[in-house]
Amino acid sequence: MENKSHALIAGVFTLVLLAAAILIGIWFNRDQVQWVPYQIATKLSIPGLNPQADVRYRGLDVGKVNEIYFDPNVPGQILVQISVKPDTPITQSTFATLGYQGVTGIAYVQLDDDGSRPVRVPSSPEQIARIEMRPSLFDQLQNRGLAILEQTEEVAKRINTMLDPANQKAILGAFDNVSKAATALETIPRNLQPTLDRLPAVTAQAQQTLATLNSLSRDAGNLTRSLNGLTTSLQGPNGAIERVTNSVEQVGAVANRIEFETLPLANDARSSLRALNRTLDNLSERPQSVLFGSPEIEPGPGESGFNPPTN
Repeated sequence: MENKSHALIAGVFTLVLLAAAILIGIWFNRDQVQWVPYQIATKLSIPGLNPQADVRYRGLDVGKVNEIYFDPNVPGQILVQISVKPDTPITQSTFATLGYQGVTGIAYVQLDDDGSRPVRVPSSPEQIARIEMRPSLFDQLQNRGLAILEQTEEVAKRINTMLDPANQKAILGAFDNVSKAATALETIPRNLQPTLDRLPAVTAQAQQTLATLNSLSRDAGNLTRSLNGLTTSLQGPNGAIERVTNSVEQVGAVANRIEFETLPLANDARSSLRALNRTLDNLSERPQSVLFGSPEIEPGPGESGFNPPTN
């Protein structure tokens, strides 16, 4: 009996010592961090997210997911209760997305900040602040994948429409036309070959023409210089232009002398000729005037001795 009592006491002591060691370990390993609660409200799908999942701020572990449940006030909305470290910079522009670890499909909450509203958001168990949740990369890929699938389906429909018998015939006709055009293009180099063969002769002729033009240009320059010299000699002192000018002035002086000396004599000669003509006219009309003289002219109206005719 005494041996059994000692064994019982030893067993109880061992159990008490083990329990004390466990309690001491829990005491030393207990969490001393004062976690700050936040709430994430979303109507997006959150596949792979479970309680005790990690919460990371730009890749750094800052907390854990405490609880996930439906919002009793908003149908279809999911509330994710998280706890983060007090030094986590949660601001009004902080948002949450879902991240995934490798290919395991285990999700975690990724916090990020676009810096548009850098104002800290306080939170407490009595008044828990909410953080916006945005679509994750997986959600964006899913949405864009659906749009891509729709576009692919539309492209497939158009391809099927393009490959119907009528369009196939038109495509074959287009290929046939392209083949004919290629054949026609092959004949172009052969047709151009004679022209290409004549190009050296044409080039030589062009060079000769350029040489001729250069010679003509030099001759034109010499002619221009000669004309300039002739113009200078004509316009210079005692030149031809000056001599012609002097001759014109002398001719003008002679003309003036003729006008003032010869013209009066010519006028007198003309008056004498007119008087002679009148005398000859009178002789031809009245030859007796040579013997008897010219008859007296009867006075006209207004003159003395005028007698008006009587009816």
